[in-house]
Amino acid sequence: MSFFSGLFKNKTVSALGIDIGTSSIKVVQLQKKGDKAVLETYGELSLGPYGNVAIGQSTNLPTSKIVQAMNDLISEKEVAITTKVCGMAIPFKASLLSIITVPEVGEKEMVSMVNIEARKHIPVPISEVTIDWSIIPSREPEEPVIFKSDKKAKMVDVLLVAIHNNIIKQYKEIINRTGLTAKFFEIEIFSSIRAILEGVQGPVMVFDMGASTTKLYIIDRGLIYSSYTINSGSQEITANIARILNVSFEEAEVIKRSVGMGVTKEGVDLSEAVSVMASKVFAETNRFLFDFQKKTNQNIKSIFLTGGGAALKGFRDFAAQHFKVEVVSGNPFEKVEVPAFLENVLKETGLEFAVASGAALRCLQELG
Repeated sequence: MSFFSGLFKNKTVSALGIDIGTSSIKVVQLQKKGDKAVLETYGELSLGPYGNVAIGQSTNLPTSKIVQAMNDLISEKEVAITTKVCGMAIPFKASLLSIITVPEVGEKEMVSMVNIEARKHIPVPISEVTIDWSIIPSREPEEPVIFKSDKKAKMVDVLLVAIHNNIIKQYKEIINRTGLTAKFFEIEIFSSIRAILEGVQGPVMVFDMGASTTKLYIIDRGLIYSSYTINSGSQEITANIARILNVSFEEAEVIKRSVGMGVTKEGVDLSEAVSVMASKVFAETNRFLFDFQKKTNQNIKSIFLTGGGAALKGFRDFAAQHFKVEVVSGNPFEKVEVPAFLENVLKETGLEFAVASGAALRCLQELG
């Protein structure tokens, strides 16, 4: 369990962002000071012990265990969470995203049309999901209307988002049983976009490496154009380190976080433990990028790394060797005022807090 204590005591508007992953829960609490978002506290709680597996391993916990872990985190004095108002991110795997093309019509007609089209694109009964959508801004400037008699309808692209109702029900239960008040639930990638990509001109790719999976997203103008999940994550790196050093998984996890792709105090180079797994993921990522380029005739401008797996020492430099575009470590606290003494720490470990930070930023904004 690793925590970072509360940093400010001013009693003003505060908001909590929550990211429940498969290997840990991460929280970020922000406070509004004037027109600034200020970091109050942040922390992480490993879920392995709640599922009788090692710290760092992926879990599939029942709701009761997640509630127990969440209550433990909220009550931890070192974290010093002081607000009950939160925004909660929902795992990407619980959602269905699709881009549909429909005629441009009025808002009421659009709602009806999207609901009809959704039935064609969502492979489950509509009654089992909650649907949201947004119109994707046109890339090209609008052409002037010359002939009013021209009946050819202008078409627009719409991002269709569906979330399984049972997931929303589960997260509402977690909220109720932890005494929190949720302002919203949103898919995790939208939280990440808010934290690390605001103002970034696309298209770009977000590379999010978690414990069990690596998620890839093509983002342009704040919207998702394509996504792909690779069933490999940082726990494979930990397992490689455990095998090479002949230590337990938990010991290997600690070593991974402190050494990364460097050399242990015993003189063992761990770069191979990382590169074996990462090279495989990078190869699959390049295939994803090639498919995007082939379909759209566009190249991404840069890759933004996020997630705990991408926070390893040396990982960004190693990733840069495998891609033809700029590779950047996302900074989830770029829009947040943080104490000077924590800046370097956050640059090294902050990647895994992108989702929680983005959720906290939206929550703070909604509180006004």
